[in-house]
Amino acid sequence: MRRFFNAALLRFAASIFIFMGRIFEVRKATMFARYDRMAKQFTRIGKEIAIAVKAGGPDAATNPALRRCMQNAKSVNMPKDRVEAAIKRAQGKEMENYEEILYEGYAPHGVAILVETATDNHVRTVANVKSHFNKGGGAMGNSGSVSFQFNKMGVFKLKPEGINIEDMELELIDHGLEDLGESTDDEGNEIIVLRTAFTDFGNMQKALEEKNIHPISAELEWIPSTTVPVTDEQAEEVSKLIERLEQDEDVQKVFHNMG
Repeated sequence: MRRFFNAALLRFAASIFIFMGRIFEVRKATMFARYDRMAKQFTRIGKEIAIAVKAGGPDAATNPALRRCMQNAKSVNMPKDRVEAAIKRAQGKEMENYEEILYEGYAPHGVAILVETATDNHVRTVANVKSHFNKGGGAMGNSGSVSFQFNKMGVFKLKPEGINIEDMELELIDHGLEDLGESTDDEGNEIIVLRTAFTDFGNMQKALEEKNIHPISAELEWIPSTTVPVTDEQAEEVSKLIERLEQDEDVQKVFHNMG
């Protein structure tokens, strides 16, 4: 009886060990995926800082684009010393001159894709982007073949604390506000999202600063005018292509009209 009990106990302990091992593997995979996302975000913002500094100088007080980059760096927990280092590097003569290029194409099932890049070698970048489209079952198109299905807009994300949406809507409508609503971020936290036309982005940024409202992030995004409905299986195919593109070191952001 004791031998049976000991054997059962050993099997139970082994099953717990295996189960805990699986939990550890899942946690480890999740952790590495999060680190990969953070590294990609830091690289993206580092390039945006370089472009902003080259265009408007290293003083955030007189460079709205740099202020925006610093806000976005804070939103992804990019360390302050890394931000300062990126600004310093951007002032050096050896710093690469990044060119911003938009590529267009279609994913499987007719989903339109826009790919924003920042590159110091457009020959390499266009070859890589085309390869990603081909291997992901899509096709890269010419300039203008997809972008007409999107509107370029300024997207500001705010913390809801202390904000009355109705009052804010009235206050900002004269500064280019087109859309205002409640949403949640990737971690499920409540946020307020407001959108403005691309041409009013600077006006909105200035208006928020004057009201002492500091956005979580302020981005220029391509918002689809219509969406393409897809099944779960089709969405998975499209998502694999998007993931391939996002992992490319020259790719800054990827936009789609998948519904």
